Amino acid sequence: MSIGAGLQRKLRSKSGAGLLLISPPALYAAALLAVPLGAVLIMSFWTQTGIRDFDMTLTLAHYREAFADPLYRQLLLRSLGIAGAVTVVTVVLAFPVAYFVSFHVAPNRKALWIFLITIPFWTSYLIRVFLWKVILGFNGVVNSGLQGIGLIDEPLSFLLYNVNAVVITLAHAYAPFAILPIYVALEKIDRSLLEAAQDLGENAVMRFLRVTLPLALPGVLAAILIVFIPTIGDYVTPRLVGGPDGLMIANMIHTLFLRLNNAPLGAALSVIAMITVAIAALALMLLTRWITTGGKR
Repeated sequence: MSIGAGLQRKLRSKSGAGLLLISPPALYAAALLAVPLGAVLIMSFWTQTGIRDFDMTLTLAHYREAFADPLYRQLLLRSLGIAGAVTVVTVVLAFPVAYFVSFHVAPNRKALWIFLITIPFWTSYLIRVFLWKVILGFNGVVNSGLQGIGLIDEPLSFLLYNVNAVVITLAHAYAPFAILPIYVALEKIDRSLLEAAQDLGENAVMRFLRVTLPLALPGVLAAILIVFIPTIGDYVTPRLVGGPDGLMIANMIHTLFLRLNNAPLGAALSVIAMITVAIAALALMLLTRWITTGGKR
């Protein structure tokens, strides 16, 4: 009886009410995220004996193969390189846009600019990839335009089916995801701090480096994570515009699961990729914390 009464008092408290409030979405997230991830982790220790048959004896053979085969290492390193390049390009281009909207657009027009930034979300991601394929193609918009103004005599062949095409396409696709968190961080900056820096004799560049940029770092970190994490697992864009030199680890995982009937090896590669992304994300967060605290613990 006392346990039941204590439980009732706990549920009536603020923490208990909060727990009840988050329980349904937490259970929903666990069912749709944690359970599939757990299934992939367990499958990575099995051995596939047929199209739908598995030997459930636990083994580390797939992880040993994943680390020993140079092809998988090359694909993982390429994926990290492409995701890193996409992240740098996207965030560097997104920051000026977010800065302009936050500091130079009238308050009554900011909602319109945010609305315009989100317009790419109105179209399918697949359609946007195909559009870049048309733009960068051998007879696409870029080559036709350059030939039309006489800058080139023959179409440029390096625009499509390589790493550059993958970086350009992914940077465009994830640009709004980078702009919005940076904009939110810039909007939270107290403008009186900038006025105080100006009164102390700081010029515009030093005000940006000493006040604006450090205070915007949380938004920059959020943008980096939002762009980096999904791009390293993208397989549609490399498949359509990357060519053989632009394929990533997700393309190999897709092939192992659906074509080579080796789901355990594909699951092992998935787990390795997830751990790699988690380590990279943790390193970025620690680096940002170190920068914001001036190197102090």
